[in-house]
Amino acid sequence: MPATILIADDHESSRAGLEALLSLEGYNVLTAEDGIQALEQFRRNQPDLLLLDINMPNMRGTEVCRRIKNNPETLLVPVVLITGLTATEDRVIGIQAGADDFLCKPVDREQLIARVRSLLRQKAFTDELERAEAVLFALARSIEEKDPYTEGHCARLAEYSARLGEHIGLSAPEIKALRRAGIVHDIGKVAVPDTILLKPARLTRTEQLILWRHPVIGERICSPLKSFQMVLPIIRHHHEKMNGSGYPDGLQGEEIPVTARVLTIVDVYDALTTERPYKKALGEDQALAVMKKEVKKGWWDPRLFDAFREMMQIKLPDNLAAQAAAAD
Repeated sequence: MPATILIADDHESSRAGLEALLSLEGYNVLTAEDGIQALEQFRRNQPDLLLLDINMPNMRGTEVCRRIKNNPETLLVPVVLITGLTATEDRVIGIQAGADDFLCKPVDREQLIARVRSLLRQKAFTDELERAEAVLFALARSIEEKDPYTEGHCARLAEYSARLGEHIGLSAPEIKALRRAGIVHDIGKVAVPDTILLKPARLTRTEQLILWRHPVIGERICSPLKSFQMVLPIIRHHHEKMNGSGYPDGLQGEEIPVTARVLTIVDVYDALTTERPYKKALGEDQALAVMKKEVKKGWWDPRLFDAFREMMQIKLPDNLAAQAAAAD
């Protein structure tokens, strides 16, 4: 299907000229006369690209751009700001607002078409990645939903691990990887029979070996996505232990990626504080006491465990507190 482009300009002649050029190229074109109308059109029709005149009544194009780029659900939609040739200040404000590109008045047809095509190719690639990620997330949640005892586990891990990552000063890309890994860390369990996943009793040695393959399988499932390269080590190594007794690779200490160690801490805590077929849920203090003993055994990173305990003293955000209460 042809892409949809929203043009917002308060000058009818400019708006009509751009509309005619883009319509001739086969695009669907929507128009708006000011910033507020542009936002309404955007919310109603979800166009693939926006061309915004900077100086519009009611709301400037830079403010429309800022609102779109500040929304996590729409920040990847390309926005091109149209400005005067000498409007340096407007360009600076536009860059701060998150604009993807600029066009100068009067708009050159060749430049317009070239930039629109380039940005739409980029958006098509981004959309494809998002669809692939959505499929992985849906698969991960379907695995989680098989077991009523693990409902909400992935969402809690995504939130807890991101909070712990922020608490210890990890980078924004690492925190983003933790959020993704919280959802897909157990996706490899798709290859584990339900008779093992849902078994209410202790697993046999053979069943354990089958279960222990899931981090490697999960890494393999997610590896084609280049955007998941920082997520892969978390998936593969979130069952490793500091003393080398974990799986699948028996890594020790600092050999285990710090992001994997972060997810491990919150994964263990969540497992202890939620009810399972073979055990009752522990309270927060009980769970931390158990984990402290396991730290002394050499299983978990003592520095990260201390940071996690410190973080848990901080009041949870309302939405996460509600999730945790619902899971108890």
